[in-house]
This record gives sequence, structure tokens and C-alpha cells, in this order.
Amino acid sequence: MQIQDNISLKPYNTFGIDVKAKYFADIKSVDDLKTVYSSTTYPKKFILGGGSNMLLTKDIDALVLHINLKGKSIFSETDHSVLVQANAGENWHEFVLWCLENNFGGLENLSLIPGNVGTSPIQNIGAYGVELKDTFYACEALNLETLKVETFTNEDCKFAYRNSIFKHEVKGQYIILNVTFKLSKGHHELHTTYGAISFELEKMEIYQPTIQDISKAVISIRQSKLPDPKHIGNSGSFFKNPVISNSEFEQLKVSFPDAPHYVVSENEIKVPAGWLIETAGFKGKTFGNYGVHKKQALVLVNYGGASGKDILKLSELIQTTVKRLFNITIEAEVNII
Repeated sequence: MQIQDNISLKPYNTFGIDVKAKYFADIKSVDDLKTVYSSTTYPKKFILGGGSNMLLTKDIDALVLHINLKGKSIFSETDHSVLVQANAGENWHEFVLWCLENNFGGLENLSLIPGNVGTSPIQNIGAYGVELKDTFYACEALNLETLKVETFTNEDCKFAYRNSIFKHEVKGQYIILNVTFKLSKGHHELHTTYGAISFELEKMEIYQPTIQDISKAVISIRQSKLPDPKHIGNSGSFFKNPVISNSEFEQLKVSFPDAPHYVVSENEIKVPAGWLIETAGFKGKTFGNYGVHKKQALVLVNYGGASGKDILKLSELIQTTVKRLFNITIEAEVNII
């Protein structure tokens, strides 16, 4: 393990923000992690995974640990299900494709989500009616105080909408090393009713879809709406979809009777943040070298050379405007650093 000085983090975050790490180390083993945390040489540390769910607004005055643990395997299986394990540094989409190649079902709706496997439970990533918690079995994480590896079950993680125990109660206390998923081997439960999946499958003239077909439909939809971070800096959806009470939704309908929505529970309604932002007039709006994507209002973009503070300022303007127009608070989904 080599520790480098004054390294640009531009290649390591999907927004393409050019900030510097005072120190940087590529972590390829659990022993590397234990060595770093056993030492007192670098008291301040910053954990970096795929860099897909963060907005860097300043240089990092710490040792940045790039979690690059690789490997995936079949943990155990029965006639109907399989436990597959992937290490934290595995690219999420490549892992999903590997599962599909093996005809393991459950992750197909989560195709093409940027980032790595290790950060997926922190956010409880989700798309098109499916969340990570639906297939999550367990994860192993390094306790940074004891340097012992601990196991977290699905129940332990306290998953909620874009949320988990790793974002709150034990934030900064663990590093996820690997994640195990329980997937189906046959008789897959298909999720095609959320969003435009059914429409996309019809366009593809597929009426009895496989899990591979659903993945292709999701990829097609995402590519039609979301910019590729390799070409335009972004972190995917910047904001969470707000969940409001029935009474708040009734108030919204007075001025916006056709407002799109999804029923969450008897008392709660989810309103698409993208619709709120687009209705507020931000879709496709540019501010020099950054702005809001022309095809998806949820996506803030860096066209090249923008700072993290530029993007943050725009996000705050959007939040303030949405609050003023709709009396709804939208929260950032990405982590602001």
C-alpha cells in the first residue's frame, strides 16, 4: 500500500470536481485498512468508494482511503435461491450484469446505477420500484475502533427510503467490506409496473420478459434520460423524492390538480422531485459551466470546470424555490462534503 501526497480527486468522483486530497491511498485488502487504522501517523481519514453519491466542495485535509476491494462469488445456493457476495470495490452495474449472466434475479431493476457495491447499503439504493433492501442478506464491515469484522443483517441495517443505520447511528464507525444478496434462480418475481418499464418493453416488442429483458429496458430508459458521468459530470439523482402527508398533498392539488404522485401508505404520498423541479422552471437551465440536465430535472450537471460550491449553490436555489412554490421541502440525496 502506497500513500501519495496532494492527489486530485477529479478521477474519483462522478461529478468530476477537481479538489485535492492531502494524502491518498488505494485500499486493496482488509489488512491495508487495519494497517492504516492501527497507525497514528494520519489521524484524519476520509473514506471514498465509487464517488458517485457525493459532492465535493473543498479540498480534503485528510488521508483519503479509496476502497478498492475486488472479488465476487457464489456464497451458497439451493434449487430456488442463491447467496452471492461481492466485495466493496466492485462496480455496482458490472456486478448486476454478472448476476444476470448467471440468471440470478432480483437486481435487474437496479441496472446502470453508478457507484460501487460497498456504498449501496448506506444509501439503500433504489430504482423502478425496487430497493436494495429487497435482496440484501447481510454485509461485513470493519469496526474502526476495535478493528474487528462484524456482520450486519438486513434487520440490523434499519433500511428506509434512501437510508440505513450507516447514514446515522453508526455513521463513520464502520467500513463496509462486502455485501451478500439473496437472489432467485428461477421463477423470478418481475417488477415491470413502475415508471416506463412496461412501455419500454412494448417498444422492444417483448411481452413475456426475462430478468435480462427488464435490465435492458431499464438501461435504455436511464440512458435516454441520464447523462453518462464519463462525458458530463453528475451524480445521478441529486434530490430525494419527498414524502408528504395526505393533507399536504390535498393542499398541493388545489393549485396543481394533475400533480403526479405515488401512494406510500395510508397517510403518506410520494411526489416526484423531478416534477417539482421541472415545474419550478429549472429543467435544462444552465449557469455557465453547470446547470440542470435538459432531459431530467433531478440531475445537476458539471459541464466542465465547475466547482462543488457552484453545484451546491444551485441545489440550494432549487430547494428554496420549490419550498416557496409548493411548500414542500426536498432533501439532497447526495452527500455534501
